[in-house]
Amino acid sequence: MAPEATARSCRIGIDLGGSKIAGVALGEDGAPLATRRVVAPQQDYAATVRAIADMVAALEQSAGRPGTVGIGMPGSIAPGGGGVQNANSTWLNGKPFASDLEHALTKPVRLANDANCFALSEAVDGAGAGARSVFGVILGTGCGGGLVFEGKLIDGPRGTGGEWGHNPLPWADPAEHPGPPCWCGQKGCMETWVSGPGLEKDHLRHTGLTLAAAAIAANAAAGDAAARASLERHASRLARGLAHVVNIFDPTLVVLGGGLSQLAHLYRQLPPLLAPYILARDRTVRVEPPRWGDASGVRGAAWLWPQAGARDA
Repeated sequence: MAPEATARSCRIGIDLGGSKIAGVALGEDGAPLATRRVVAPQQDYAATVRAIADMVAALEQSAGRPGTVGIGMPGSIAPGGGGVQNANSTWLNGKPFASDLEHALTKPVRLANDANCFALSEAVDGAGAGARSVFGVILGTGCGGGLVFEGKLIDGPRGTGGEWGHNPLPWADPAEHPGPPCWCGQKGCMETWVSGPGLEKDHLRHTGLTLAAAAIAANAAAGDAAARASLERHASRLARGLAHVVNIFDPTLVVLGGGLSQLAHLYRQLPPLLAPYILARDRTVRVEPPRWGDASGVRGAAWLWPQAGARDA
């Protein structure tokens, strides 16, 4: 049973990342009442649960009111009372994360994949506000996605809706097959090609140089032909992967999030790169940057509760 709705309630969102935990308390109008950010525990499940519980308590104290709690997380909760699945923070996998959090917080929580939270945030009041359908994409340490239709997340009986990062690269060239190994056990997943580490490893394979994604982009802007070629390969692969989803879901727009969403060239290059793979007369695809930037994931976690303080439906 969720807390009773009151005039002094709020929505609390927690974004559990690989290196940080971010939190926000939102008022009824979506304005932030309090924010918090801490370093995420590594390889320590119990410490992760404690850190989230401590953050919720601190946010409620700062906001001066109790709140509903939504949590964006790597991976997802397996339906039917299962534990965490598919998290690249592998110490969460198989653990009863939802029930342990509810025990620590003494209140119900709603959990969703972090990419789903990003997509929901941008669909509710971000770059996709007012759009009928949104595909939200995370391009960071990993690669994830979320599908929102008429303001609601699309998921299914396995809890893996929008999990495009572990589909193979479509329309692969011979040189791209079978592709790099992925932590999930497969080879050539989208994540191995279009995530930040995927871009960096591709640049290393072609140049012998170890550079961060931001440095590759800076070198390309300064005229480095090898860096420019790495960005071109990355954009081509990203476009092919996005086209695969567009042909299935047909979203009003695609919103990019994560660290690589700051690469400005993607918004110019992706629409024409997508077009040859779109199975429609109108091959135009809108690709937009996020309105809320780094805050999208944590805001989307808060929006997992449609009304602050509302009872669980």
